[in-house]
Amino acid sequence: MQLDFFPSRTLTLYLAKLFVVRILAVLVMLVLVLMALDLLSATGKILAAEGNDQADILRYAGLRLPQLISRFLPYSVLLATLITLVTLNQNSEVVAMKAAGLSAHQVLSPLLLTALVVCLVSFGFNERIVTRANATLKAWEAAEYGPIPPPVAGGVRSSVYLTDGTNILSAATLTGRGENIVLSGVTWYERAPGGIIREQVRSPKATYAAPGWRLERATRFDVAGAITETLPRLVVGQSLSPDRIMLQSIDPDAQSFWELSASIDAYEAAGRNTDEMRAKWWHRLSGPLSALLMPLLGSIAAFGLARSGQLFVRAIIGMALGFAFFVVDNAALAMGSFGGYPPFLAAWAPFFLFLLLGETVLVRTEE
Repeated sequence: MQLDFFPSRTLTLYLAKLFVVRILAVLVMLVLVLMALDLLSATGKILAAEGNDQADILRYAGLRLPQLISRFLPYSVLLATLITLVTLNQNSEVVAMKAAGLSAHQVLSPLLLTALVVCLVSFGFNERIVTRANATLKAWEAAEYGPIPPPVAGGVRSSVYLTDGTNILSAATLTGRGENIVLSGVTWYERAPGGIIREQVRSPKATYAAPGWRLERATRFDVAGAITETLPRLVVGQSLSPDRIMLQSIDPDAQSFWELSASIDAYEAAGRNTDEMRAKWWHRLSGPLSALLMPLLGSIAAFGLARSGQLFVRAIIGMALGFAFFVVDNAALAMGSFGGYPPFLAAWAPFFLFLLLGETVLVRTEE
């Protein structure tokens, strides 16, 4: 019986290579299929914008690709685990390894090490590429796939929504910081105390008027009189300060781990609720680590006699455990965003629950 956690160097490299090749193959297959389906629904909207052509479709694909890779990388690790272990079992390689004195954990250790490397790569990929793609794609979608405002200090944010008493100010995009903020695609709703809209004002651009926000080339529609008039400029939302708008327009999915930390501190200093942001902050760590669980949850497919007729059932059980984790993880994160669970519990409880579950199944069946 070997006392080392890893098997021999040759066997470790062999298993790791098998696992990496299958992860990449499954990931490419999933991303290509999902990208094709996504383009079928998005191409019409992109080409509907004036001036857009095939280059804009490729641009959309380039922005959507990182999102798909980030979301389906853990699924790829799960499916690659099942394919690798089922193949090893069918070829009696698992039997040979166990006959050589390797334990179940030693058989899985090269896969776990590879999954840990995938976790680190996934975290770096999310922070450096996915967050930027999220910010750019959301701003482009908010502009209805038209021209995005040029980048300035503070970047571009999309889907700004604020309340000024009973009134509402919304904007498709926000650029700049502080008093240099520029809102594009602005809509102002003036409402009665009961929530009934009295008038609606649309403007292509709004700037800070100290106080309030100056709408340029505004079009006002009086609901009661059904009258539309054009105003050269109009100041609204005098209680909406630039600091409040900056806090309200934060998108956790478009910020890196460290930027989100600073945003949470700013929210707490302003006395705002941070449960949703803090849950997503913790999930920036627990999310990539989900790939580490997949070899453990799918390990049930590696053991047992291939000729017993139960290999297919074992593979189905491993797949069910893996997909059950993703369902529970998404549900817990949603509950954390709504304040049903504490943020730390919402992000980490599914990970530790299925870690204990997978370890228990492995120990009681194979160790």
